[in-house]
Amino acid sequence: MILPDPSALIRQMAVDLRAHLARRQIESPRFIGIRTGGVWVAQALQDALHDDSPLGTLDVSFYRDDFSQNGLHPQVRPSELPFEIEGQHLVLVDDVLMSGRTIRAALNELFDYGRPASVTLVCLLDLDAGELPIRPDVVGASLPLAAEQRIKLTGPAPLALERQDLTTASAH
Repeated sequence: MILPDPSALIRQMAVDLRAHLARRQIESPRFIGIRTGGVWVAQALQDALHDDSPLGTLDVSFYRDDFSQNGLHPQVRPSELPFEIEGQHLVLVDDVLMSGRTIRAALNELFDYGRPASVTLVCLLDLDAGELPIRPDVVGASLPLAAEQRIKLTGPAPLALERQDLTTASAH
């Protein structure tokens, strides 16, 4: 399988997001990226949209429902939201949507800061492996993968996608 070029996906996502926001009559959304890949995608989207508003970042580690099973990731950093959440139209950006658990955690954290007017979900890739009823409003591409495969975004510049095979990774 040949993986798509993230730059081309982001250009199309910017067009699709602009149309989505226009349909919803949203003029000044606040962008929030989920660490780490979602932040990179959000920055690239803002660049493509010529939007220089502050970017919020979320680290959802403490909000994950598998926190007690997996423990704390060693790179946990505080979330940074340089704007109010209450009453704002938010664009929540992640790199890869798989089970939906990261997005659920992000929504839980956001609602701890206030009640947004709306949340538009944007994902670079949807791996169509949902465990929760969560679907992006804007998506770069959908890629069904085998159970033992994952996709990782590397960056921040240039952004690139890598396919990982868990069976060969665990064999080393």
